[in-house]
Amino acid sequence: MIVCSQCGAAIAGVQSNCPRCNPHPWAKRFGKASPLAVLLWKFKTFLLLALAKGKLLLLGLTKFSTMASMLVSFGVYWARWGWEFAAGFVLSIYVHEMGHVSALKRFGIAATAPMFIPGFGALIWQKEAAKNVEQDAIVGLAGPLWGAGAALAALGAYGITHLPVWGAIARTGAWINLFNLTPIFFLDGSHAFRALAKRDRLIIAVIALGLWGITHVGMLLLVAGVALFRCFGNDAPAQGISSILVEFSGLIAVLGFLASLPV
Repeated sequence: MIVCSQCGAAIAGVQSNCPRCNPHPWAKRFGKASPLAVLLWKFKTFLLLALAKGKLLLLGLTKFSTMASMLVSFGVYWARWGWEFAAGFVLSIYVHEMGHVSALKRFGIAATAPMFIPGFGALIWQKEAAKNVEQDAIVGLAGPLWGAGAALAALGAYGITHLPVWGAIARTGAWINLFNLTPIFFLDGSHAFRALAKRDRLIIAVIALGLWGITHVGMLLLVAGVALFRCFGNDAPAQGISSILVEFSGLIAVLGFLASLPV
């Protein structure tokens, strides 16, 4: 057996045959590509999740009631603000509603496809109730969460193209989703508040009020006022769910700043 004098590996014949010290050119190429392969492997879960969400979004468009009501809403908004804004606005609303559908699907709760109502937005009907307040809160916040993603995507498009319509879609989408976080009646924020204790509700009110002082977005003042009012209700649980508090706080912060951007 012959041993390489540099690395100690077993070789056949001369020093130039050492596979470690003198790798094949193709091995060098694969070696350079290995960090990319490791990166893709680490993010495989994220990529599969993104593909799954994309498939879910497309699946919603196969429903006749959804497509028909979307087209009606698109026509109404087109007549008022032009087709570019109308298309982006309707798609933003659709993404919001599919966020609810995704969360309901995750918990095995049956629901209808989104139905658009011009001037109102869109809605879905749950065919059965959530099993507990945590599920109800998660489903409620899923719409604004996906809606915030759509607003950020529109902001990214504005940053690339510098077209004012993308900025308008981003701000309007943020405003609409922030409105849905108002904890009153059937809005998404009300579903989330069922999982928040009185102390948690007060925290939301203070955060919203502080953000209003920074951004001057009037919708934050509405969220703060209603949240403060809900602190005195008798429907608050003794122990709130911290993850819901964190998600609610993060959403009003992101959406508040998006709604305040001068784009």
